[in-house]
Amino acid sequence: MAAPQAGHDLHQKTLAELSAALHERVVSSEELTRVFLDRIERFNPILNCFTTITREHALAQAKAADRRLKSGQGGPLTGLPIAHKDIFCTLGVKTACGSRMLDSFIAPYNATLIEHMHDAGMVMLGKTNMDEFAMGSSNETSYYGPVKNPWDPERVPGGSSGGSACAIAAQIAPAATGTDTGGSIRQPASLCGITGLKPTYGRVSRYGMIAFASSLDQGGPMAHTAEDIAMLLKVMAGFDKRDSTSVDRPVPDYTARLNDDIQGLTIGLPKEYFGEGVDSEIQALIDAAIKVFETLGAKARTISLPNTHLSIPAYYVVAPAECSSNLARYDGVRYGYRCKDPRDLADLYCRSRGEGFGAEVKRRIMIGTYALSAGYYDAYYLKAQQIRRLISEDFKKAFEDVDLIVGPTSPTVAFKLGEKTDDPVTMYLSDIYTVSVNLAGLPGLSMPVGFVGGLPVGLQIIGNYFSEARLCNVAHRFQQETEWHRMRPEGFS
Repeated sequence: MAAPQAGHDLHQKTLAELSAALHERVVSSEELTRVFLDRIERFNPILNCFTTITREHALAQAKAADRRLKSGQGGPLTGLPIAHKDIFCTLGVKTACGSRMLDSFIAPYNATLIEHMHDAGMVMLGKTNMDEFAMGSSNETSYYGPVKNPWDPERVPGGSSGGSACAIAAQIAPAATGTDTGGSIRQPASLCGITGLKPTYGRVSRYGMIAFASSLDQGGPMAHTAEDIAMLLKVMAGFDKRDSTSVDRPVPDYTARLNDDIQGLTIGLPKEYFGEGVDSEIQALIDAAIKVFETLGAKARTISLPNTHLSIPAYYVVAPAECSSNLARYDGVRYGYRCKDPRDLADLYCRSRGEGFGAEVKRRIMIGTYALSAGYYDAYYLKAQQIRRLISEDFKKAFEDVDLIVGPTSPTVAFKLGEKTDDPVTMYLSDIYTVSVNLAGLPGLSMPVGFVGGLPVGLQIIGNYFSEARLCNVAHRFQQETEWHRMRPEGFS
């Protein structure tokens, strides 16, 4: 791949292109980092996608990366800037998780994912805004205010990784980390017109990632292209003995298979993902994308995932139940927000949590606590786990006949800010096509496939366990044939 020329267009390049430029010494990491830091300073007041900007830290990392590159010791990611979702602990840097509860929390260590990125020589630009404790589908629940979609600043970017998706789409960061509990990488990737991957559960360490729902949370990469995603995942993935849910399995070179032929690949089209509930214009774009796969030699066939309609109710029992347990630690005693002048211990607990958490977090804690309470555990939580097993079995059966499953990532394009904040159930339905992937622990990738009314549309590719290389390969081959991933919003050039 030809390296870009140093100059004003560096922010428009992919990670792969920027990596080539750095290794051919067309540009230095320090110069590249300054380009993005200056863009953050210029556009973040409009978009609100960064909560913390680590300028001095980034420039120091960039200078260190330049020394590594000059000595010939740099790898593919050395010197490349990246933004991190503010859910990952970062040594000496505020990690607030979009909440007043952690507004004063300075992490005393790095999350494993952050360690991996640092060891690869990447440069941290800062921390991105997010829904509070990753609870939301619109990035409107953050204590630091909503993030704006660069395609239309009156609309949401999706959530909870909306800050990361927005930063990439607006070209103020070439890549970012995200987390996905029920679609929080894939849904904002769809609404912002970028590529995002939720890996197989256990593929990327959760150590140092502030927990929402421990059996569902998974960190992953977000960038412009599948090629960039493959580069990032190769560094992110791997076994971590500090994470009891981490899978001890060799990490392949995800970039090695990007150009593999997809001739004869069988793609499943779940009838439950098409028809009623999906915008007709979105469905037309998905149909057009499937035809591209077919021209590349893939075969499409209709399949059924019969328990799909149960995924939202099951998810919104399991996730709040686990969130209720995980967030019990924020009591105003050890760390985090503490109310002023508590009368007694009970007052300290109640007011610290009442003042420290936002409305959506409180709602989910209450739902989860109710579902786990005596007399209701069997009726709600246990039943939801049984439905979760049925959903997993649906996928298992489907993958006996198909290699991949394809459908829309989101039933609609980005909606307007405030449009669904008073109707939580409608908001929850934004994740109808993504939550079942988390319940089953499968990998899923979203990539742009067109526009409706000037707003991006994403296609979701779901694979069997540990098939991330195949997902990146299929997405890359599609992106070689199309230009949707190269589209950028006006006003941020």
